[in-house]
Amino acid sequence: MRKTAALFLALVLSFSLAACSHASSDATASSGAPQNTETESGTPSDAPDSAGNVLVAYFSWAENAVLADDVDAVASPSVISPGNVQQLAGWVQEITGGALFSIRVTDPYPSDWDDCLTRANRERGENARPELAENVENLDNYDVVFLGYPNWWYGVPMALLSFLENNDLSGKQVYLFCSHGTGGLANSVEIITQALPGSEISDNIFDCYEEEAPGSQTEIERWLTELGY
Repeated sequence: MRKTAALFLALVLSFSLAACSHASSDATASSGAPQNTETESGTPSDAPDSAGNVLVAYFSWAENAVLADDVDAVASPSVISPGNVQQLAGWVQEITGGALFSIRVTDPYPSDWDDCLTRANRERGENARPELAENVENLDNYDVVFLGYPNWWYGVPMALLSFLENNDLSGKQVYLFCSHGTGGLANSVEIITQALPGSEISDNIFDCYEEEAPGSQTEIERWLTELGY
């Protein structure tokens, strides 16, 4: 009888120890060493927030011109929507999940390129600030701003400076992307930097020739990957 009781107690003790060991193992998996830092979607936890705090603001001639009846889509593709910068901005928005904002003037530019350049040069000489149709709502919601523009007269459209003066980007991370001709970025980065003394402007800038813009999606994606998106 005593031998039977002792055997019974030994079996109970054995099962108890096994259960404790299993519970201890589970606790270690759930609260021990740090787990994989990726979220359920596979995005590293320290990657930029790609939704909710990104603004993609851009100026495009195509969205700031009144099309003449005789505009040739082949000879003047930049003024036919989507324009070069407009298309680049769309790809940036798709990848970052940001909010898209088109910088538009109240007095549109001519759809003839030479006439547009004449007005742009006049505005540059006058250091003008063209009136904008609207400004960004709830700007405080955005921590990151992607700013797109074309090179006009070796600088930026003056409407872009209107935007920068009307919308305070102080304290925000700013990334630039630009479509240009043979002048490249010219003085555009210096002009924007002077206009944004309180912003952190990345020196990793995307730029492409205007003729190559429609086929630059892969390059845009590679650039955004370098930035962490």
